[in-house]
Amino acid sequence: MPAPASTPRVAVVLFNLGGPDAPEAVRPFLFNLFADPAIIRVPNPFRFLIASLISGRRAKAAAAIYAQLGGKSPLLENTQAQAAALDAALAAAGVSAKCFIAMRYWHPMSAETAARVKDYNPDLVILLPLYPQFSTTTTASSERVWREAARTVGLDAPTRLICCYPTQAGFVDASADIIRPLYERAKAHGRPRVLFSAHGLPKKVVAGGDPYQWQCERTAESIAAALGIEDLDWVNCYQSRVGPLEWIGPSTDEEIRRAGRDGVPILVVPMAFVSEHSETLVEIEVEYRHLAKDSGVPYFERVPTVGTHPAFIEGLARLVRQGVASPKPVCAQNGGQICPAGFSGCPQQGR
Repeated sequence: MPAPASTPRVAVVLFNLGGPDAPEAVRPFLFNLFADPAIIRVPNPFRFLIASLISGRRAKAAAAIYAQLGGKSPLLENTQAQAAALDAALAAAGVSAKCFIAMRYWHPMSAETAARVKDYNPDLVILLPLYPQFSTTTTASSERVWREAARTVGLDAPTRLICCYPTQAGFVDASADIIRPLYERAKAHGRPRVLFSAHGLPKKVVAGGDPYQWQCERTAESIAAALGIEDLDWVNCYQSRVGPLEWIGPSTDEEIRRAGRDGVPILVVPMAFVSEHSETLVEIEVEYRHLAKDSGVPYFERVPTVGTHPAFIEGLARLVRQGVASPKPVCAQNGGQICPAGFSGCPQQGR
């Protein structure tokens, strides 16, 4: 009999945004964000100058936001908890794997993580974004920087990207499981409206072929269906608008004001975020709660992110196992293309 195939040694690289780890890191974090060509889409040296200007102007306000969180972002610790949970889930499934974290705009960034992955000497690298919905501004940007870092350190193991999982069962079921008891509590104040809130994008980015909005809409539909609530009142909306450009909508703040006019309780579900950070703990919990009160909303509830919910972690583990088994360099939650034709930003287009 032929010898059984050896189990590949897999490095799973979790992509995330990153966040400042001290007050003095706020301005350089912002500079890294706005210096990203996927965010400010103009050539250098103009992008460098714009990033310097914006980071200088926004640093004080951003520092005040992080001061409410103890002076730093909790995103790294939350991501480390997810990595540990995923390590355990993969080990239980018999996968020889280790999770690494590569943040896009603050440490640990791709350059330092790629060196650690090379030392691990994997047979295969799986890139797993903690962005369920694909965007050229998040997953594509993280992948580009990772590939550059891997080349720099001489990491040449085969690499596969899990590009997106906007309706993956584990992610959707975990979200619905967290929402249900909070929805029941909100019912004491009237018929609740669920706001599925995602980070926004400028309209011109979406018009340029970015599939993010389309995928967000599919996420909202899937979670709404998974809740199994008859005649559920829900809406997909977008938060965190910055700058003078026109952004996709409807905006979360306007939906909160509309709920106030309608006199309905609301639950805000951060469906594009899988771990807590400033957009959930300050923008939603503090700023939107205050807006809801001022707008006459009778009841406000921030729904926690999926974090280390067992269903979500098991869903990530299934994605990793799928990536290990697939010969494709890029695959989505179903192993193939999710987005319909016409989204030029989709990494599956043309493959």
